[in-house]
Amino acid sequence: MKIVVLAGGRSTERNVSLSSSAKVANALRRKGYEVALVDLFLGLPAADEQQLAALFTSDEQAIDLNISDEIMTDDVINALRPDGTTQLFGPNVLKIAAMADIVWIGLHGGDGENGKVQAVLDLNNIAYTGSGPLASGLAMDKSLSKQVMLYNGIQTARFINLTKSTAADFELPFDFPVVVKPANGGSSVGMYIAHDDAELQKDLQASFEFDDDVVIEEYIKGREFSMAVVNGTALPAIEIIVNDGWYDFEHKFVTGNTTKFQTPPEIPDEVHDEMKRIAIQTFNALGLQNYGRIDFFWNTDGLYVIEANSLPGMTPLSLMPQEADAAGIAYDDLCDSIVQGQLKNLGMK
Repeated sequence: MKIVVLAGGRSTERNVSLSSSAKVANALRRKGYEVALVDLFLGLPAADEQQLAALFTSDEQAIDLNISDEIMTDDVINALRPDGTTQLFGPNVLKIAAMADIVWIGLHGGDGENGKVQAVLDLNNIAYTGSGPLASGLAMDKSLSKQVMLYNGIQTARFINLTKSTAADFELPFDFPVVVKPANGGSSVGMYIAHDDAELQKDLQASFEFDDDVVIEEYIKGREFSMAVVNGTALPAIEIIVNDGWYDFEHKFVTGNTTKFQTPPEIPDEVHDEMKRIAIQTFNALGLQNYGRIDFFWNTDGLYVIEANSLPGMTPLSLMPQEADAAGIAYDDLCDSIVQGQLKNLGMK
């Protein structure tokens, strides 16, 4: 079976995607699939049919999995393509994807998770892992997804949504500190914690650099957890313990930061069971399928869903692989189960 792993793209999380996708590609090769690792944005210029077919291999490849702490801007990413063009799909990407039985979408953030890539693949009758365009876009938009959660009785932090035109005159319905983040983003890029109005105004300006819509949430103090859902089953939760600051981009992806992960977490069984129930409820309410991850805070007021992630990271420091390991599922088997689960969803198995 042939699989294309789509990597990179042109979001601020490009480097995270490259690391995730390289690890996934090698795992699938070890499971016996013929895999082509393709950069969505760069593609493969000036290649003939034979060269494209040669991209598919079951031989594991040595690839650097380290992630730079650089948050890539559009200008930096655009400069990677020498012909000066900026369209999302690079040369021959769709042609290579059409040669595969299924595409693993290894993209993160921005155009990787907002449903646009999924829509293009749907229009070209190309099968892929993960959720469809509508659910992907809904999960990516923190304002819309939180409205769906509240409608379905899922507890989440109170929030307001601002655009650049409404940010000049608004009133906070809750007290400081508050969390400021782009409505459409991930990996905590453009996310800040403001403790007073001066900080809030500065953080809003910075967050608007990443999106035209920004969410301000009440700050929920509590223990932080993450729980993946794979093919309808919730994996053991993982607790995220940050000894300095908070779980930002550097703590998530750059080695050497003081972050500890604990799975299964030391919490009462009834809390863990309730977390599993809410994770699956949130997953279904947003229309997600195949796999995803739900993030939580827990305190004396109960469980709060922070957000849903339709394409969880698969890097060496990512949460979902650690949760799978706690359930006795090796990394390679996790990747294989996602592929096989989606083939079953699509009636291809």
